[in-house]
Amino acid sequence: MSALDTDPASTAGHGNEDELDHDTLHITVGGYVTGFVLSVVLTAIPFWLVMAKVFANPTVTTFVILGFAIVQIYVHMVFFLHMTSKAEGGWTWMSLIFTLVLVVITLSGSVWVMYHLKTNMMLPSPEQMRNMP
Repeated sequence: MSALDTDPASTAGHGNEDELDHDTLHITVGGYVTGFVLSVVLTAIPFWLVMAKVFANPTVTTFVILGFAIVQIYVHMVFFLHMTSKAEGGWTWMSLIFTLVLVVITLSGSVWVMYHLKTNMMLPSPEQMRNMP
């Protein structure tokens, strides 16, 4: 068998449906439409919550909007980025988790450092200066 006898699609790993390592469920026009509709709904509901002032406490509104944001991130990852547990043998989810851990460590460390800098390095207020011994 020579190099000319081989099928380029089979040597490149294409053309065989059994070799696909990602979920093709959402890679259709219907999948994109579903993702788009979910994204619009997940954007419209928080907008309505804020404009109609549904919750009296702004903290509750903030946490509800944060919940909708997390769900919308998941919808975007599944329907538009095609990140499933089967894609790339699960490595895309592992890299996402690793990235999230690094972001949380970086943000929490930055907030902690800024808080302590503000606490320890700010000049006293005029009222505090008058009360100093």
